Amino acid sequence: MLTNSSSSNDLGRVLFQIDADPQFVISKPFADISRFSNFDNEEEILFMIGCIFRLIDIHKNNDKIWMIRMELRSDDQHDLKNLFEHMKKEYGGENNEVNLLLFGEVLRQMGKYDLAEKFFHRLSNELPSDDSILSELYYSLGLIMKDKSDYDSSLQWLHKSLEIKMGTNPSDYVNISRIFNCIGVSHWRKGDDNEALKWYNKGIELFKQTHDENHMSVAHFYNNVAVFYQNHKKYLEALNFYEKSVSIDEKHLPLNHSNIGTSHNNIGEMHRCPGHYDLALEHYNRCLQIGLKSLPPHHPDIANSYENLGLLHEDKGELTQALLYLEKAATIYHKSLPSEHPDVKRIEEDIQRVSS
Repeated sequence: MLTNSSSSNDLGRVLFQIDADPQFVISKPFADISRFSNFDNEEEILFMIGCIFRLIDIHKNNDKIWMIRMELRSDDQHDLKNLFEHMKKEYGGENNEVNLLLFGEVLRQMGKYDLAEKFFHRLSNELPSDDSILSELYYSLGLIMKDKSDYDSSLQWLHKSLEIKMGTNPSDYVNISRIFNCIGVSHWRKGDDNEALKWYNKGIELFKQTHDENHMSVAHFYNNVAVFYQNHKKYLEALNFYEKSVSIDEKHLPLNHSNIGTSHNNIGEMHRCPGHYDLALEHYNRCLQIGLKSLPPHHPDIANSYENLGLLHEDKGELTQALLYLEKAATIYHKSLPSEHPDVKRIEEDIQRVSS
């Protein structure tokens, strides 16, 4: 635990509560070393370097101490190992190297958007203007601003990323098409569906010049084309593209990857809109279970799963159950997003409507 300090406002008191069961965790041992301590009556546990902990909860107690609860996990547990190996490949490059961009991207994936943004800005200020990774860095900033609902800033960063990429490596069709795709998403979030579809199609055509239709990146394009049809209430067309997307993802990703969870969420939405509630419930629950296994407990995507389950029960007239899920969603949204974020405002409107 950190003691009180008057030298810096950035310091705070933290207490880690770790659940560790020696019967289930044997690959990275830990031991009671109290008898070797230099202090009387001290109880001390030593964990081996490389231990993996799953974050369970973070909260501040009445004494203003941050309580962080974690669970020791074995590094060969199946539900985490495949996901961890995929993340190393996805963000670490061909040699699974850990670099500075990887650190910032992991922060973004965890939903720590402000921390990730500060990190990338600091990194950009320290790099020379001709550094080869600036395109990737600007792309990441574009993603962060999209996640924060600042779509104009997102588009500015994405176009800067595209300009550098086209100038330094115009034959990098994979990453150029990926930038096209994200530009389309930001236009869609702004409400400009036609402009979004234009960028999606540019990305698909560019990508197909060098790759087959079952490449993992094509799944992202199909997902976003599905969103276009969904917005125009063409649910069968949207469902077709969502199912194409998840079919490709399941060939390349661990089954508990958050992208697959998102696809099940979208498929559930396509079943809920025309009133196919049982099918919608099945896919919403699959999305939630994947999120609970692969994401931090207060990630906005988990809140979105609870919100959609709440809306489904509202549609069925089961208002008590609906309110239960919506309040779970609100708790996470308030912990993970600023008060002015559209998701926070929307969930408050949902709760007010259901409880009135």
